[in-house]
Amino acid sequence: MLKLADISGGYGPLNILDHAGLRVEKGEAVALLGPNGAGKSTLMAAITATLPRRTGLFQFGGKDVSGAASHTLAALGLALVPEGRQIFAPFTVRDNLRLGTIALGRRGKASERFDYVFDLFPKLAERAGQRAGTMSGGEQQMLAIGRALMSQPAMLLLDEPFLGLAPKIIEEIAGALKTLQSDGLTILLVEQKLDIALKHTTRTYVMLKGRIALESSSAALASRVDLNNLYFTLSQ
Repeated sequence: MLKLADISGGYGPLNILDHAGLRVEKGEAVALLGPNGAGKSTLMAAITATLPRRTGLFQFGGKDVSGAASHTLAALGLALVPEGRQIFAPFTVRDNLRLGTIALGRRGKASERFDYVFDLFPKLAERAGQRAGTMSGGEQQMLAIGRALMSQPAMLLLDEPFLGLAPKIIEEIAGALKTLQSDGLTILLVEQKLDIALKHTTRTYVMLKGRIALESSSAALASRVDLNNLYFTLSQ
């Protein structure tokens, strides 16, 4: 579904990404781990073309889309849930979700997508007419995910979706992601928390200083008795 090779990019003259590369197979749930400043969010920006890629190969759905614009990637079925949610606080829940249908195109009907998202997150259905900014942090995260799902994506990128959330809400959202994967959605989860990421994915990449430092199955990485020491050592 997604293949990156030799990706570099950054802000102005500064290069953040150091020939990074990874792959995500169709229907897979993959984690991208790393400490603050590792380049994870920059890589997400490069994937979604909100940050220019200076070098490298980018394939999505088996097609070379190295020069594609953000709206083209969205139309092809790539959707991002950004760090910090970035919902439209003055708008209602329904209006926020409706914005996600812009990239839907001919892939489906908006009414069916509303039903799908409301079934996945019943709290959003209960608050459909409520202003998004008045909801709790966990509900806003559900809304951010729901908005991305409104485009009926083939692949979902999630950048730190569990940041600052209570354990109960984390489990609720993680359960929703498991449902999405069982429905055939491909997922790339960017996360700092080892336990959450390894529990809900099949493979893991560890990113440090703009490069991929480690690739492993999530189960094998979780079973390592030296996991915390390994992660700390890699982070140096």
